[in-house]
Amino acid sequence: MQFQELNLSKLLLDTIAQLGFTEMTEIQEKTIPLLMEGKDVIGKSNTVTGKTAAFSIPILEQITPDRCDHVCALILCPTRELAMQVCDEIRKFARFQKHICPIAIYGGASMERQIYQLKNGANLVIGTPGRVLDHLRRRTLKLDQLQTIILDEADEMLNMGFREDIEAVLAQIPQQRQTVLFSVTMPPAILAITKQYQNDPVLVQIQSAYRTVDAIAQYCVCVPMGRKIDALHLLLLSKQPKSAMIFCNTKKMVDELTEAFCLRGISVVGLHGDMKQMQRTQMMNGFKSGRSTILIATDVAARGIDVKGVDAVFNYDLPQDHEYYIHRIGRTGRAGKTGTVFNILSGRKQELEMHEISRYTKADITEIPVPTSKELRQAAVDAERERLSALAQTEVSDEAMALTESMLAQTEDAKQLLAAIVQEHLTQATQHLPTFDVPKPIRKGAHAGAKTVCVHLNVGRNDRMASNFILGALVQATGMPGTNFGKIDIHDQHTTVEVPVAKSDFVIDAMQNGMINGKSVSVCPYEERGGNGRGYRRDNRGNASNGQWRTSQHGYNQNARGGRYNQQRRKG
Repeated sequence: MQFQELNLSKLLLDTIAQLGFTEMTEIQEKTIPLLMEGKDVIGKSNTVTGKTAAFSIPILEQITPDRCDHVCALILCPTRELAMQVCDEIRKFARFQKHICPIAIYGGASMERQIYQLKNGANLVIGTPGRVLDHLRRRTLKLDQLQTIILDEADEMLNMGFREDIEAVLAQIPQQRQTVLFSVTMPPAILAITKQYQNDPVLVQIQSAYRTVDAIAQYCVCVPMGRKIDALHLLLLSKQPKSAMIFCNTKKMVDELTEAFCLRGISVVGLHGDMKQMQRTQMMNGFKSGRSTILIATDVAARGIDVKGVDAVFNYDLPQDHEYYIHRIGRTGRAGKTGTVFNILSGRKQELEMHEISRYTKADITEIPVPTSKELRQAAVDAERERLSALAQTEVSDEAMALTESMLAQTEDAKQLLAAIVQEHLTQATQHLPTFDVPKPIRKGAHAGAKTVCVHLNVGRNDRMASNFILGALVQATGMPGTNFGKIDIHDQHTTVEVPVAKSDFVIDAMQNGMINGKSVSVCPYEERGGNGRGYRRDNRGNASNGQWRTSQHGYNQNARGGRYNQQRRKG
């Protein structure tokens, strides 16, 4: 359906045409007519569906020149960035409607400036729940004549703890109004809000066929515990994306990963909700403009970033909700371009989660090996060869030729001079390459060739531990030969030991409440936490895939309906 078929004003239709929009997306086609009729709507849709235009166009149509001297519509957003983005989009659509004055209000910005804007003709307000409520309490925002309220990204606002603020706002607006809610997911809390505050709402749901984008290639790498940063580093160096987003689940992980890469000489910027507004705006603008090419962010912070041309998305942490995975991968592969997603997994639990995401999204997610330092060094050599070959074909100035002849006259070995120049470039390209060692299978004993996992012991170098102490205690507690255990890494406050996968639960049970060198020991499965690779999880048992999977030599094939996760199994 085309926009021209809608009963819109000529000014608005001209604006839409100038912006290059002709055909409506599914969410627009289904919601705009309903909203123009004044109905309450629940819109369930994923990212990149055009929902901002879906609710903006009806609002702009209802604000007429003779009814614009008050706040006619309020749009609540979970983050400052999303509020600013929605406001910018509305300004584009309202460029010829001079009587419409949209403003964005959010925390971290000048309250005085926002009060001035509200007093001087603002009739369409986009804001975060907390700041909107602040203005209502100060009586600087009056909603007594409000006609429409939009809850954008409603599920995210609830996840961020804004439910009380949202309900406080809803309690202060007229009973006779239009209430519209857009959400990616429909948890019980959302359904409770719709039941209490909406009047006979119409549900508009985009079908699952739009969940994934065909142009996005999805991959995963499986790495040992504690080696995610090295794997991500190698992937970035190997793939060389012009623009990339890296997603973490926590603010702490964003800070740690940003610091780790800066120490390695890689230019990255981090973004999360605890940063000051000015800092967040600078980071976001730098990424949008291309000054920064790699952005590390949480899901919440990234909600308001609409950047065209993101080459690749890296999931350092798998999202806690499958719908968030859709949001993340939707950052790449836009506007008809191809995109790539890389998921970094550690441990059996994350591999099972990847299976579930693959089934949910009905997408093929193929495992690939982590690029090795050797491969990247060879790539640097090949790139340097091409660079020198191209240089040899270029014209040089008289000054450059004179300097070269002078240096050759002073140098006994011209080959050594050229090699030194080449070495300087190679060193710059490879100086921060991490050494990446894939865990080796058990070499000897009854479990020779078996895959291994790490277990965590709460004692380390500070407790005067040594490898022979730990190996001796393992042998004594389990009765297994010492050759059945793999690498022992002793850190300051903890130790990790590689044990056969099939025996991991037995080893953990046997070692509980034991003593090593006079110290009481607790043991549990090891799982990476934070940038330093330290951490563990208490419960690694009872995890199983809900799908029906058939193991073959080449991977896991799902027999049930849905996607497929192609895993090239590692040797051993």
